[in-house]
Amino acid sequence: MLPRRVADNTPMPLLFSYGTLQDEAVQLSTFGRLLNGEPDELTGFELGTFEVTDPEFVLKSGKAHHATVIFNGRDDSTVQGTVFEITEGELEKADSYEPAGYARVSATVQSGRVVWVYAAKSSS
Repeated sequence: MLPRRVADNTPMPLLFSYGTLQDEAVQLSTFGRLLNGEPDELTGFELGTFEVTDPEFVLKSGKAHHATVIFNGRDDSTVQGTVFEITEGELEKADSYEPAGYARVSATVQSGRVVWVYAAKSSS
């Protein structure tokens, strides 16, 4: 699937989610709509757990421990998730939704598409 294009003919952003952004309730509260997505896999990352200390985020999500992905560069390491086509405005909303401790990074999923993904923020 090729990404749709916006008015100036640039492709719409693609967002890979492996966690709460796949949840319909989170999509509705964050974007005001349900997102259309396709299953895909992120290569070179592994799943980890991150403790969120932002009380507002914990209240919204219902839990303090959340999944995160950590880059390890290994071809045999994959994380399953969903690629969503979103607008630039929705990408900004996703940035606002994610708590401290996550960083938005560019990555290539197994389908060959370049996506944004929220990964564990580097400690360096």
